[in-house]
Amino acid sequence: MQFTEQFDVVVVGAGHAGCEAAMAAARMGLRTALYTLNVDLIAQMSCNPAIGGIAKGHLVREVDALGGIMGEITDAVGIQFRLLNTSRGPAVWSPRAQCDKQAYRLKMREVLESQPNLKIKQAEVAELITTAASTQYPVPSDTDDSVLGTRYSVLGIKLRDGRTVGAAAVIITTGTFLNGLIHCGEQQYPAGRSGEPNAILLGEALKNLGLRGCRLKTGTPPRLDGRTIDWSRFQEQPGDADPTPFSFRTKRVAHHDSQVHCYIAWTTPETHRIIRENVHRSPMYSGQIQSIGPRYCPSIEDKIFKFPDKETHQLYLEPEGLNTHEIYVNGMSTSLPVDVQLAILKSIPGLESAEMLRPGYAIEYDSIDPTELQRTLETKKIGGLFLAGQINGTSGYEEAACQGLMAGINAALQVKAQPPLILDRTEAYTAILIDDLISKGTNEPYRMFTSRAEFRLHLRIDNADRRLTPHGRRVGLISDKAWQDFQNKQARLQTVKKALEQTKLTPGMLEQAWTGEATVPTHFAESMLGLTLAQLLKRPETKIEQLAPILRELNPRFFEREEIRENPRESVANLSSEIRNELKSVETEIKYEGYLLQQQRAMERMKKAEQRSIPGWFDYRSVSGLSREVQEKLLHVQPRTLAQASRIPGVTPAAVSLVNVFIEIQARRREQAAAT
Repeated sequence: MQFTEQFDVVVVGAGHAGCEAAMAAARMGLRTALYTLNVDLIAQMSCNPAIGGIAKGHLVREVDALGGIMGEITDAVGIQFRLLNTSRGPAVWSPRAQCDKQAYRLKMREVLESQPNLKIKQAEVAELITTAASTQYPVPSDTDDSVLGTRYSVLGIKLRDGRTVGAAAVIITTGTFLNGLIHCGEQQYPAGRSGEPNAILLGEALKNLGLRGCRLKTGTPPRLDGRTIDWSRFQEQPGDADPTPFSFRTKRVAHHDSQVHCYIAWTTPETHRIIRENVHRSPMYSGQIQSIGPRYCPSIEDKIFKFPDKETHQLYLEPEGLNTHEIYVNGMSTSLPVDVQLAILKSIPGLESAEMLRPGYAIEYDSIDPTELQRTLETKKIGGLFLAGQINGTSGYEEAACQGLMAGINAALQVKAQPPLILDRTEAYTAILIDDLISKGTNEPYRMFTSRAEFRLHLRIDNADRRLTPHGRRVGLISDKAWQDFQNKQARLQTVKKALEQTKLTPGMLEQAWTGEATVPTHFAESMLGLTLAQLLKRPETKIEQLAPILRELNPRFFEREEIRENPRESVANLSSEIRNELKSVETEIKYEGYLLQQQRAMERMKKAEQRSIPGWFDYRSVSGLSREVQEKLLHVQPRTLAQASRIPGVTPAAVSLVNVFIEIQARRREQAAAT
């Protein structure tokens, strides 16, 4: 077939998933094209202009550790940074940044346009060009005949204007654009995002290829004119004095000394009365919207009706940028009519005179059942076709970015005829997200939480580079300089840890560490003397910041990177965020050593189960003792390993044991049949 243009990899959609996918493929040396409906809206922050948050910050750190770009872009355009959950254990510490919405978009485009091997194209993709291949794959069937189906292979894409583009791999990252339908009160109209057309042709093309789909819903709150808000009525929420960057390669965020404030607001009984009296006009409650929205980001209507005992709900007023007065009302996602939204705003103290620049709305869109995917994010039915982002049933920029990166890496590796990069649940939240999606599917937008991880103490933000940067280096996404910096950091951490383990506390050190604090009781001091600094750190009341003066004398080279600043906003113990975070990483490894070893043993048991693979030829129908329901679930998901099979809802441990036994039985039968 003759193509207008030819690329190695084509990425459809330039949202957060598409940008990561395109950059990964291009950096790995492949000729890559990124197609978008509007090049001026690359990496548009459709909802909240913020990156990170609980568990989401972990995903961004993992993207960065593998060689992705979201973290570096955020550090360059973030206007407020906060490290969340620091009152709890280090496993759940998560960075969050409020970003300049316009600057994020422009910076991402600048980075993409400067990348060799990457071409950005504005056009609508109408369909995929495929061919039937000779390979077959297992599919669910209601008969006892063959359960093998024809597997297609992607050849490229066809644009709406008739042009054809050839590609060895295609990555679809269309966000909410597939058959998108916006709802605002009784009004509804087709759109991919407010003010942008949806993608009908591609949505229908994917259905015609036999990919199972579902309909999901998400929403966004109104935006206000900050000049019409009485800011004196709200509680200020400042950023951290010395921000923690998202990227391991960032030493200091761009707006370190010029962060903006966010503000906290509260709903009132009047707010709740207005919503209750008008809820019948909400598309979600009138029956106009049939699809399911994100459980963990409910609309304001849902909050009032699902939590009727709550007398007030918290809202956050967050600036959308340094060069705009537009304010995002976090916590007030709604699809109520515009007149009701205005009444709600006027019921909140401080917003009585606020002018609404954009109303909130809900949007329904098509997604693909993620159980259609392999671990590489390639579809089972169509070779060379990868899906990433909201099309797979997830919500959030960060969930999209990590999928886009993995899809880009694996598409590139496939084109290069190299083994795929498949992370397991013990290595990354990214792997947990992918495994949850392909094993369980989802009937609502999937959001990442730290509670989804079995071993979250091992999956911290501070060690994401140690876990994943070697993988990024192997596939070619980590530069020589970044790799050298990584190795130097690991060496520094080992040196500090060794010093803590080998140095015993002396009276002089005790006085040095607790200078300025209340006098340490004599009996307590006596029990501390002679202990190594590492043993001392295991005590819950001891923090590594207290030992920093001692470490500064033991290992002055570690502190040489510190800058002397005139800025009065000093960090804890006069340490820069870079040095403090490295010390906290060492402290965590020492303080939680027992728990980490316990989890390590459990991780090894899980890895053994993951190593027990289920052959592609395995026939679940011939396993006597498996219920029809379990057979259907296993045929539907086609798990690669016994561990993955055990995570499929409804598949019992007894069923997994049966499968394990019958793998051996069927293998012997195949050997006997081959011998005759």
